[in-house]
Amino acid sequence: MRFLVVDDSAAIRRIVVNSLQRIGYSDIVEAADGAEGLALLDPSIDFVITDWNMPVMGGLDMVRAIRAQPGRSALPILMVTSRSVREDILQAAQAGVNNYLVKPFTPQVLKDRIDEVLLKLKGAA
Repeated sequence: MRFLVVDDSAAIRRIVVNSLQRIGYSDIVEAADGAEGLALLDPSIDFVITDWNMPVMGGLDMVRAIRAQPGRSALPILMVTSRSVREDILQAAQAGVNNYLVKPFTPQVLKDRIDEVLLKLKGAA
């Protein structure tokens, strides 16, 4: 499974990438903002993990742009952010995010969220 990790913080990207590697995923592409993430999004990407707040293009705008692309309605997207207000979580879900993870997190919690998304999508197929 190939992941696209999008976050403007190199340190956070490193934490996410290290966590993915610890839970068994090694095929990972990184982007520093939503615009770069969209540019790197190709058919080989199986799962997107994105931050909310980023310069150039934020996570929500990127998610909306992904969902507007033909054939991308079922691409798994996990929002990893420090925003934990209920309204933000609802806004992310309305934009098309499949699950939401508040920073900080452990590799196990990241794995659980990824597994939840994949299980939901498998059940919907």
